[in-house]
Amino acid sequence: MAEKTEDGAIPCPVTAVTLLEDRAELSRTAVLDGGLPAGTHRLRLGPVGPLAVDRSLRAELEAPGAGADIRDVRLVRLYTPPPEGAPGPDASALRHRVHELGELMRRLEADRDRTGARVAVLEQLLDELRRDIAESAGAGAADPQRWTAELDRAYDEHTRHGEAQRLLLRRIARTRTELGSAREALDAAEEQPLVLSAFVDVVIEAGEPLPEGARLQLVHLSPCALWRPAYRAELSADGTSLALQCDAVAWQRTGEDWTGAALSFSTARTTLAAEPPLLGEDVLLLVDRTPEERKTIEVDLREVDIQTVGPAGDGPAGPSAASAAALALPGVDDGGEARLLVAPAPVDLPSDGRPHRIGLASATLPATAEYSSAPELSALVTQVARFRNSTGQVLLSGPVDLIRGSGFVGRGELRFTAEGAPAELSFGSEDTFRVTRSVEESRDTTAVTGRTVITRTVRLALSRFAPADAAPLAVVVRERIPVSEITAVDVRLDKERSSPQPEGVDADGIVRYDLTLAADDRRTLTLGYEITASRSVAV
Repeated sequence: MAEKTEDGAIPCPVTAVTLLEDRAELSRTAVLDGGLPAGTHRLRLGPVGPLAVDRSLRAELEAPGAGADIRDVRLVRLYTPPPEGAPGPDASALRHRVHELGELMRRLEADRDRTGARVAVLEQLLDELRRDIAESAGAGAADPQRWTAELDRAYDEHTRHGEAQRLLLRRIARTRTELGSAREALDAAEEQPLVLSAFVDVVIEAGEPLPEGARLQLVHLSPCALWRPAYRAELSADGTSLALQCDAVAWQRTGEDWTGAALSFSTARTTLAAEPPLLGEDVLLLVDRTPEERKTIEVDLREVDIQTVGPAGDGPAGPSAASAAALALPGVDDGGEARLLVAPAPVDLPSDGRPHRIGLASATLPATAEYSSAPELSALVTQVARFRNSTGQVLLSGPVDLIRGSGFVGRGELRFTAEGAPAELSFGSEDTFRVTRSVEESRDTTAVTGRTVITRTVRLALSRFAPADAAPLAVVVRERIPVSEITAVDVRLDKERSSPQPEGVDADGIVRYDLTLAADDRRTLTLGYEITASRSVAV
């Protein structure tokens, strides 16, 4: 039989852990070193964390060639007096004070014993000196100078240690009084809580003796443990590569430390019911429109986020307010498919409730960096790196620490990115650039046709304040124009009032300018477009 603990139980340490979104599945292994004789045996394993979920507990016996079955397995919880020693971090200040005074009292009593022993030795020395003086004087071998020197030195040491002993006794008396008062206050204020501990009782029925080295495997769920993905991205100085470190941040407060455990991180949601949601009634009403309403089409400007598969979606101007709120490590976004990530080596994870970062994988990916500006969203010019996920695994949504040549530049968010999908990260602003934006709008309605023409002119002023020897930098400026969803409204780019001409306009209305600015260079961009609506459209 394996060596038992102080509680008389067989040790059953945690060997493997699968961390879920809001709980953990723990695997334990108990080794029966001496085997078991034939018959029915009740074994107590543990201790285990008291937060273990009873209904999730299951056991399996690994004993090749042995005819043995597990008849029963259950959790047993006990309240025991707290162990001797320093109080825990959750103890009250008064309890900590009592512990400190008790430790001080023990140290003072040890000093008292040592000082008393020195005083006793000095008193014995004085007695020996007096006897030596008497015997030498009777024998006629007087030596007054030696006797005086030895007596003076012995009396000085005896007086010094005697004074130290007196002061120490006074301090012990004061400390004993203070400790008694503190203990009385503690007894009146609170009661020492009992400690909850848990064990696993297993009933094994063996038809024949179990061989030496048989193992018992226990698996159960435990709350107060979770994980979230996190990343660290470092952009190279030339912007052609991106070093991406994929980590898992894990917390646990299950009541027991995990030492040398094989950790796995799963996105499975075991608590979600596999049933479709209840559908509510959707009532549709038909309302007759007036002849005037039939002639009029009401349109309005609608803001729509451009959704794509893979990119971070923060835009070239940096993280949005929504992504900034997501930096608090929300639920794991796995793209709708359960994922399992495995730590490359065993991990020690203490039960302290603090986040611990565990490295999972790292890769250096080819990247393309550019300085990008979206004046409508921000007056900053940011450095954006675009890359494809060639790490061989999906990138779950999570915060990412951004690092470039100047060091840590901030924290962003990496959205869910499939294998081979594109992604982008913003690595902070380039402070040598200044961007200003102004918009002018005019509205004209033709009396004959009733058409409404809205003319808008967007002016952008881009300047760079850098040392004279600074190298020129290429900047991509993106502005947008509305995109019409109906034929009664037409949006047209006015090339005559646009200077310089943009590089192009995509289907989403994003206008792109490619500029190169040297030190102390300034550029002015003018973008004009018209929105034309027919008589039947109210804008």
